[in-house]
Amino acid sequence: MALITGLFAFFWHLPQIYKWILKPYYSLSVLMTVAFLIIRKAPGICEHLATDREDGNSCDFDWREVEILMFLSAVVMMKNRRAITLEQHVGNLFLFSKVANVILFFRLDIRLGLLYLVLCLAFVMTCKPPLYMGPEYIKYFSDKTIDDELQKDTRVTWIVEFYANWSPECQSFASMFADLSLKYNCKGLKFGKLDIGRYGEVAERFRVSTSALTKQLPTLVLFQGGVEIMRRPMVDKKGRAVSWTFNEENIIREFNLNELFQKSKKQKKAGAEEVVPVQPAAVDPDLPIESKKDQ
Repeated sequence: MALITGLFAFFWHLPQIYKWILKPYYSLSVLMTVAFLIIRKAPGICEHLATDREDGNSCDFDWREVEILMFLSAVVMMKNRRAITLEQHVGNLFLFSKVANVILFFRLDIRLGLLYLVLCLAFVMTCKPPLYMGPEYIKYFSDKTIDDELQKDTRVTWIVEFYANWSPECQSFASMFADLSLKYNCKGLKFGKLDIGRYGEVAERFRVSTSALTKQLPTLVLFQGGVEIMRRPMVDKKGRAVSWTFNEENIIREFNLNELFQKSKKQKKAGAEEVVPVQPAAVDPDLPIESKKDQ
């Protein structure tokens, strides 16, 4: 059953996977993920590799390598239990596969291990995940515009995402936040984003950690009248983020998006009804027109 589900998910997302393959980040990540498999199975290369197999077949996995690969599969499955988007699932697979490859290459030959580690570092520094470029109704703030926008109209409710481009969690969440903006954006409910990687002072003012090990990215904050009403994830008294799952269902429920959207629509309708256009009075052409000179 699990195999059938996995195959169904693969074919369902096949158009998106095809688009990913055309992007350098994903194509290179796939190559680095299967690097050890290619080296171990490649004819003309595998015959010269060391092996712990009793039959001396150096072109097949030995028992220790099988254990490492099985442990990798278990770790990826555990991590993907909390993954929400397809990008997060794929990202976890790439990350832990590279870690396993480093271990396998060092165990096989220290020179291969060092070479693969150097390639990983070069890949991280030069090849970044592609940013979400799809449709959205989101206003991007800077350190000089966020306060003015939040306080410009007290009737407007803002949901602001504090993010950083270097954070994989923020990159995975980008498409979901864009979808929510397309569904719920209206005159009284708006969506905004601010890159705390660029504006560190704003991050300190809004108490969002920019540490590489932070669990606060992304952070969603609900503002009404320029005042913070709530945020997710919450932060305890010690400044630690309380674990929270960023999926569409949780966001809609916790931030009451359906209620806020309906309330905003009612306010807009009520505002339109208050402004009643005055129709000009009908003029009888048979009546004389009184001028100021006759008065």
